[in-house]
Amino acid sequence: MKHIVHTAYVTVELHRTINATPETLWRLHTDVNAWPSWNAGITKAVLRGPFTEGNAFDWDTPSLSISSTIAQVHPLRRTVWGGLAHGIQGVHIWTFQETEDGTRVTSQESWTGEPVEADPDGMGAALSESMHGWLDALKFTAERTYG
Repeated sequence: MKHIVHTAYVTVELHRTINATPETLWRLHTDVNAWPSWNAGITKAVLRGPFTEGNAFDWDTPSLSISSTIAQVHPLRRTVWGGLAHGIQGVHIWTFQETEDGTRVTSQESWTGEPVEADPDGMGAALSESMHGWLDALKFTAERTYG
């Protein structure tokens, strides 16, 4: 689970350049319990232990309750987590790369499972909308609070 499933019915990759340091973005990104305070797309988030490989967190969106396990952590550079929710297996990769303009954040996610196979276009649109919202919220929070 350390890579996107390229054969998945739904795969989305998005980028944002954020006028903030990798340290600032990492702090926001790995403080799972605080996600609902700045990301309206997440209604609840609880990390079970520190943000380290093998630990899990439970989080809710308006349409899904998800339990994710952290598969990879490279501080200030990359995280990978994944889990199963309502028949959807997701793998989510985040990367952070410092640039002259701030930090380039890449968010990649793949979804597999029967619900995705039954409606790949609808599921792809939902995932894309969710990821755009998450990146927009991260950018807004980092630049407004720390920029």
